Amino acid sequence: MKLQKNPPGITAGTPVKSLAETAYEELKIKILTLEFEPGSYLNEAAATKILNIGRNPIHNAVKRLVFEGLIEIIPRKGMIIKSVQLGEILEVAEARIINEAFCARKAAERASGADIKRMQQIINDSNIALKANDTKAQMFLDRDFHCAIFKAAGNGVLEDMLRVLHERSLRNWFISLREPAQAASVYEQHCAILEAIKTKDPEDASRQMVAHIEASRSALTNQL
Repeated sequence: MKLQKNPPGITAGTPVKSLAETAYEELKIKILTLEFEPGSYLNEAAATKILNIGRNPIHNAVKRLVFEGLIEIIPRKGMIIKSVQLGEILEVAEARIINEAFCARKAAERASGADIKRMQQIINDSNIALKANDTKAQMFLDRDFHCAIFKAAGNGVLEDMLRVLHERSLRNWFISLREPAQAASVYEQHCAILEAIKTKDPEDASRQMVAHIEASRSALTNQL
C-alpha cells in the first residue's frame, strides 16, 4: 500500500488507508446501518458528494460492494442498495449451520488458551455494547466472535469462506440486533457456545451453534 505523509499520531512506516479503502468502508457502514435504505437508488456522483471522495475511489468501492452482495448495478439507472431477501437469509442460514457447527466442534477440540481469551474478551465487550444499546458495536462484535471460532477451528480454507459469508450477513444482523430482546438472546447464546468450547465439549459446542443460528434466522425472518 502506498504510504502518504504521516498525520499527527501516525508513526513512520504505518500504512495510511487509500481513498478507495476509505470509500469502501464508509459506503459499507451506511448500507449496513440502514442509513442507505434497502431498495434505494444511489449513483456514483451522489456518493461522491456525500463522502467528499473522488469518482475513481467510489467506483472501486462499489465494485467490492457488488461482489459482497450489498449493491446491484442497474443499467442507465445507477446502483441500488440490495433489498433484504428472505430466500437469501434462508440459504445463508443453511450454509452457516453446516459449516459453523463443524467449526464450533473443532474449536472445542483445538482452541488454545489465547483463542479462548480472545473469545472471552469479545463476550465482555459485547456485554458492554448490549448495556449501552450500541447496535453497530454489537453487529461487529457478533462477527468478531464467530471469526474467532473459525480461527480456533484451525482450518484456514473454511475460515476464509465463512468470513466472506459473514461480511455479507452483517446488515441482517444489524436489523435483528436492533430489537433489545434479540440482542440479549444473542449474547446469551454466544456465552453458551463459549462455555462448550472452554469445557472442550465438541458435541455441545456444535449443538449450541446450531441452536444459535436457527434462533437468529427465526428472529430475522419474523422482523421482515
